Amino acid sequence: MTQNNMLLTFILISFSCVSSSTNAFAFSHLPVSKQATLVETISSAEVLIEATGIYKGKGKKDRHKKKDVDKNGMPGAAMDAKKSAVYFVLFGGTDPLLRSVQEQQTFGSHEAFFFNHDNVSNYVSYEDTKVIKKVKIDGGTGLKLVKRFKVNKDLLTKDLEARNIIASRADLAETIGNPFIMVLPSVKKGKSPIDAMRTNPAYKHAAAVVESYLTARQYDVIVPEQQESLESLNAATMDLGDREEDYVYQLALSVGSDVYIEFSGVEEDAGYGTKKYALTVRAYETTTARLLGTETGYSRGRKGELMVSVEEAMNDAIDKVLARVTEYWKKDVDKGIQYKLIINLSTDFDEDQIEEIQFALMDAIEDMSKSSKENIVTAQTIDYLIWCDPGKYDKSSKVYRYLKKYFKQEETEGTLRKLNVNRKMILLKVNYE
Repeated sequence: MTQNNMLLTFILISFSCVSSSTNAFAFSHLPVSKQATLVETISSAEVLIEATGIYKGKGKKDRHKKKDVDKNGMPGAAMDAKKSAVYFVLFGGTDPLLRSVQEQQTFGSHEAFFFNHDNVSNYVSYEDTKVIKKVKIDGGTGLKLVKRFKVNKDLLTKDLEARNIIASRADLAETIGNPFIMVLPSVKKGKSPIDAMRTNPAYKHAAAVVESYLTARQYDVIVPEQQESLESLNAATMDLGDREEDYVYQLALSVGSDVYIEFSGVEEDAGYGTKKYALTVRAYETTTARLLGTETGYSRGRKGELMVSVEEAMNDAIDKVLARVTEYWKKDVDKGIQYKLIINLSTDFDEDQIEEIQFALMDAIEDMSKSSKENIVTAQTIDYLIWCDPGKYDKSSKVYRYLKKYFKQEETEGTLRKLNVNRKMILLKVNYE
């Protein structure tokens, strides 16, 4: 072998060794087990996780490994269980903090920070002293245990935002504003959700729990308490189809919420003279009534203490639904601010005039929006969803001003006027001159 070939071989072997040791070092921070389940959502900041930890004994021979397990197995497996609990909040379940492929890939270069022992201990706000299960594995050369931990999701989220792994709520709010969320109980069509809140103490308490949960996460919450809120919605001029008696939907449109959350609950027998409460929570996009997420939460069985059970069941459900709302909010950054635009045309126009007016309005919508969706176009109604650049059209009044100016320049037979404009809905009419 020549001297150059020997040198090249040495370099390749050296690089391979360095690369292998680097990879081993990088992955050593992750938990061995990665097994965990969500037990309960404690609050807007904390979740209770049951996690498995594994410790593998160190040493060249089995007797050395067994001796190491006897000495270090319990604290080592407990730390791995802590890591597994944090890992679950980041990657596991139906609503992990790291949802997109890009976020998960970005996190890869920050694993050492999040899984070093000090930070893991900071994220775990409580460790149960009880060991649910403990067993030696691999012929006594390893140890597995199961314990419960409370993980501080808020602290974990803040560190992810600080390292630009996920978008921060402050940055999102600066770009498109905080989403407005309306919270009301689900009722039968034709019934008033506000009356249900007034007459059902459990529903009133459930709404208060959601309010507290959302405000803790920096969302703007709307809970209308007077039926007069409906007066700002001129439903007679809108084609709502089978939703014409859905007061929750109408309220959401009338107050200009981005998302509305419906909830319904029922008390059930839990055996041995106890009762548990089940709450179903659904989140909808207001302008489209599209379901964003639904979850059912359950309380423990207990005698009396209905309000405690209601709060426990709501905490269990709302955390998962809110993750879907956050994703909806993030997507709006790319698509733009969404508005529902409904225009009513007078019956005084003939067929040619109607078509001329429709074309003028469609051209205006096409010109000003980043994208649009045509819902309904009839002789008397134009119903669109539009997504606008938040830098130009951060207020619905700016959308109206542009449409009115554009429409006037087209010199049609009609005059565009405002019926109702709020944060998310623009209701206009075209009168015969």
